Amino acid sequence: MNKEFFEALDVLERERHIPKAYMIEKVEAALATACKKELGTSNITVIIDSEKCDVKVYRKYTIVAEVEDPTTEITKEQIEALEAERKAAGIKHKVRSRRRSIGSDYEYELHTKEFRRLSAQNAKQVIIQGIREAERSYQAKEYEDKRGEMLSAIVTKVEDSTGNVVVDTGISQAVLLKNEQIPGEVLRVDDRIKVFATQVNTESKGPLVSLTRVHPTLVKRLFEAEVPEITEGTVTIRNISREAGSRTKIAVSSRDEEVDAVGACIGNKGSRIGAVVNELNGEKIDVIPYSDDICEYVKAALSPATVKSVELVGDRQARVIVAPDQLSLAIGKMGQNARLAARLTGCKVDIKSE
Repeated sequence: MNKEFFEALDVLERERHIPKAYMIEKVEAALATACKKELGTSNITVIIDSEKCDVKVYRKYTIVAEVEDPTTEITKEQIEALEAERKAAGIKHKVRSRRRSIGSDYEYELHTKEFRRLSAQNAKQVIIQGIREAERSYQAKEYEDKRGEMLSAIVTKVEDSTGNVVVDTGISQAVLLKNEQIPGEVLRVDDRIKVFATQVNTESKGPLVSLTRVHPTLVKRLFEAEVPEITEGTVTIRNISREAGSRTKIAVSSRDEEVDAVGACIGNKGSRIGAVVNELNGEKIDVIPYSDDICEYVKAALSPATVKSVELVGDRQARVIVAPDQLSLAIGKMGQNARLAARLTGCKVDIKSE
């Protein structure tokens, strides 16, 4: 039985990344708690030897001439009676010290047959709780390293009642809430998706990690994965404004005059931006050249509309003039294009027809 127990600890360490030493500590504490509860004493010692695959539980008394506290003290006569009783019950009596002088410690080994099933169940629950705590601690640490990063996930369950989706991130199972999914997107079991880890909860209650597919940084991470020039630092993403499921504007610049930042993000025949669009369920993406000239920046940000002129009329306020046939395109459906351009540039945009 002990051999199987230690093999199980090896499996937990190998498959669930729970350190064996940590679990041994938890098991020792669980067994000690169960023994103390049943015997009504705190003088319990649990020793687990992983090398010998051995688990021993000892109860300790102090040898006295006259007992005042029966939970911690024992006389020589009581020792003889105890040993005779255990022998009659077929229990092999082992002691850690054979000294029988007054004031000495008398510590003997307890056996599983001396415990009730209830105590065994209590110990089992403590051990299970220890496994859960260890798993959560490991997973929290792994997620902490992934906070602010993109994760690959596989959809394992779709909850019809809430629309929430359970995904496997390779670290653990996690929930992608309905309001964190791209609007209009239909996810199915076994779909492979990219998610963004926004928060990690190290407390014992609540979801371990918060995942999203609507955060603007997810778009940034997708471009970083598709565009080597961004990873190398040649092309820089300056800002992103996004309305998930509909449209995103991303401003980029290049540190190398010979590298076209917009072209690098779009890729040969649109291959790079196409991969990002596909991951985002067909979301439209405008790649904008960043400019320190705020007028030029606003002009580019209103793409795909053609802008006649941009004039600054106040602090971070721009008056934009467009041809009559470009007005609705510049403003966008329900003002979306102008709204995204304003967020991207940090400038209030007033669009008028010439």
